[in-house]
Amino acid sequence: VQFVEAGGGLVQPGESLMISCVASGFTFSTYVMSWFRQAPGRERELVATISTLGSNKNYAQSVEGRFFISRDNGKNTVYLRMNSLKPEDTAMYYCNAKTGWSSGSPPAFETWGRGTQVTVSS
Repeated sequence: VQFVEAGGGLVQPGESLMISCVASGFTFSTYVMSWFRQAPGRERELVATISTLGSNKNYAQSVEGRFFISRDNGKNTVYLRMNSLKPEDTAMYYCNAKTGWSSGSPPAFETWGRGTQVTVSS
């Protein structure tokens, strides 16, 4: 199992960014996928989740209405479009599959990618 995140960077508050994650080593289309983030000194938190066919999506309250998750099962890729970015969105962003739909469902795999750093600062 492997996750390769990309697309992060340094942006100013209010700007947008799209990050991506290419997954391999498992049947991508059969798994719920999620984005997580971890800021320095804080625990990793769930940001957004998307169902296997992309018809259902769920977001953390802190990003609701600003972040949008999508997936392309033909490319084994999950995306996160981030709009109206705030300094508190600064974190390392990771993707992983989940064992279930609920927010309490744990990641499906112990393996994590290197993540992609998103920094929001003026």
